[in-house]
Amino acid sequence: MALPMESPISFANVGQARWWQRGLFASQTGYVALALLVLIVVMHFASPYFFTGGNIQNVAKNFSFIAIATLGVTLVIITGGIDLSVGSMMCFSAMVTSMVMTSLSTPSMPGASLFVHMATDGKTVVANIPGLILLISVLAGLGTALIVGLVNGFCIAVLGLSPFVTTLGMLSIVRGLGYVVSNGRGASPGGPDADYFYAITSGDLSGVPAPFIYLVILALLMAVVLHHTAFGRHVFALGGNEKAAELTGVSVVRVKIEVYAICALGAGLQGIIVCGWLGSAPANMAMSYELNVIAAAVIGGAKLAGGLGGPLGAIVGCLLLEVIRNGLVLAQVNSYWQQTLVGVIIILAVLVDRVRSRMI
Repeated sequence: MALPMESPISFANVGQARWWQRGLFASQTGYVALALLVLIVVMHFASPYFFTGGNIQNVAKNFSFIAIATLGVTLVIITGGIDLSVGSMMCFSAMVTSMVMTSLSTPSMPGASLFVHMATDGKTVVANIPGLILLISVLAGLGTALIVGLVNGFCIAVLGLSPFVTTLGMLSIVRGLGYVVSNGRGASPGGPDADYFYAITSGDLSGVPAPFIYLVILALLMAVVLHHTAFGRHVFALGGNEKAAELTGVSVVRVKIEVYAICALGAGLQGIIVCGWLGSAPANMAMSYELNVIAAAVIGGAKLAGGLGGPLGAIVGCLLLEVIRNGLVLAQVNSYWQQTLVGVIIILAVLVDRVRSRMI
């Protein structure tokens, strides 16, 4: 009996990947990066101010204000989940940091006795322990974010609740708590460590914005973890096939809780950084930021079905959105068009990836 003929792909093209399957075009991130380069060239000719030092610094700083949170959300999306509470978490973490910093610097506030002493003239003064109040305040803000992330992870991984519904509810809970603790007025960093706080969150190093430096460090760390550790392999395994991952010995519950905790920590850190840039944490801070964060992750190549994504894609997606926003400002186009363009880009990115997948 004659054997059935093999398809051309199985023999003739083995090891001979088509041009769209190699290098830059091997993923959606490559197409988006190419689109970003084209957009940058267009902006260079459209506005003489685009490539000025000040504008480049603004672009680097502004896209960093959502990129750190996007790294965390990308991690969650790789597992096939979603986190809609990142915007509220940014606000609440920044608010807690600001309130703790101010309260520990005010002698009349509870807990401040650890940081004050009586001078010889009888006046109460703040103890000279540079950076200690700042450290405790930032840890308080990040600790609050961690608790929220653990609650999200527990509800999703242990109780089996929908990630969408759980994090949507947490969005409202955390935003509401922010209004409650601040009476809707927000909070501002204060005390002797306020200058340190502004220096490490909104300062720069040799002209490079501090938020961008943090972003690069965290992105490199995430790349190493995802591609060179067992935890990273487990994250991708969950997104690829959760049942199969569980059968191979992956602790699905533990990994899910960990990724939601990391996502919340990223959002909390992002909120603290934005607070330093704004000089305060208003109650409506980061409103609807979760939409921009998720959009950037999806544009950068993270699939909502899970299994694909990475730090490079998150950064490229955030940078594309910021270049568009910056370009609209320089071109004096109504900034409200940004949301429309973001929606169009998301659809196009998914469409291009679908077409490329079918051609493989």
